[in-house]
Amino acid sequence: MHRSRLAGFVIDCKTDDLDAATRFWSEALGYPSRAEQSEPDYRELDADRDNLHVEVQAVAHASRVHLDIETDNIEAEVARLEKLGARRIEFVKRWWVMEAPSGQRFCVVRPQHPDFKKLARLWES
Repeated sequence: MHRSRLAGFVIDCKTDDLDAATRFWSEALGYPSRAEQSEPDYRELDADRDNLHVEVQAVAHASRVHLDIETDNIEAEVARLEKLGARRIEFVKRWWVMEAPSGQRFCVVRPQHPDFKKLARLWES
């Protein structure tokens, strides 16, 4: 058995000014940017009140929005999604980039939310 849930959204920005992109999305969504950032190409927004993880990311590909599914067992969740028709695209750092049968890209990541166990759905592995 494993757990998973929608973690939130990543706003992919093809930009040379990630701070400006972050300011825009922070003000547009009403989520302040967190003071401390974990990696240079990412800016987290504080969406905790909505139980979401939202971040702005600098990318080389076209700008888009993708969602993250968080799980306590990445391989089990990826296998579950493959049975539904998704396919693996690329393993990056600690997560899988996948593609839905309808073409949307999404990531399967480790738990992001501090209340993950309480909020996530339990699946038979």
